[in-house]
Amino acid sequence: MREVRPSCLILASKSERRQRLLKEIGVDFRVEVTDVDEVCHRRDPHRTVAENAVLKARAVMDRNKRATVLAADTVLAFEDECIGKPNSLDEAREILFRLSGQTHAVLTGVFLAVPDMPPFRVTETSRVTFRALSASDIEAYIATFNPLDKAGAYDIGTNGDVVVASLAGSRSNVMGLPMERVRVWLHELGMI
Repeated sequence: MREVRPSCLILASKSERRQRLLKEIGVDFRVEVTDVDEVCHRRDPHRTVAENAVLKARAVMDRNKRATVLAADTVLAFEDECIGKPNSLDEAREILFRLSGQTHAVLTGVFLAVPDMPPFRVTETSRVTFRALSASDIEAYIATFNPLDKAGAYDIGTNGDVVVASLAGSRSNVMGLPMERVRVWLHELGMI
C-alpha cells in the first residue's frame, strides 16, 4: 500500500460522464481542462490513450503543483484503427454503420498524478458488440443525444441497449473511466 498524501483532486476532463462516475462514489473534486494537442497512433490505441492521459494530466499539473490530478482518454479500436469522437453528424452515422453487427474494443488510458508519489496508471480494455443497425435505427439513436462528444458516436449509458448487444469488461470503462480501478486508487489515497 502506498503512503497516503491526500490533496485536492482535479479531474482534467470536461466529460460529464466521468464527472458523474466520480460523483457516484462520493469523491470531492473540481474540474479543470486545458487544451492539449492529443496524439493519435492510428495502429496503436494503447499508446494513444496512455500518452493522451499523461498529456492532459501534465497540462493541469503545470498550473497546480501540489494537486492530485486525474486524467483519462478513451478511444475505440476497430479493424486496426483508432476511432475517436466524430467531427460531424455524417461522420457519426458512418461510425455507427461501421460498428453495426461488429465487435470493437474500447480502451481508456488513465493517469492519476499524486504529489511526491509515483503516478497510478492503467490502460483498460472492454469489448462491445453492436446489434445490427438499420439506417433508421441509427437516425433514431442520433436523435436521442449528441453523438459528437462521444468516442465512437455512442453512449452506453444513454439508451445503450438500443445499439449494444453485449459487453465484455468494465461498463464504466466504456463510459470513459474504469471505476473499478480508480475507486481502489482513491481509497488507497484516503480520498473516499
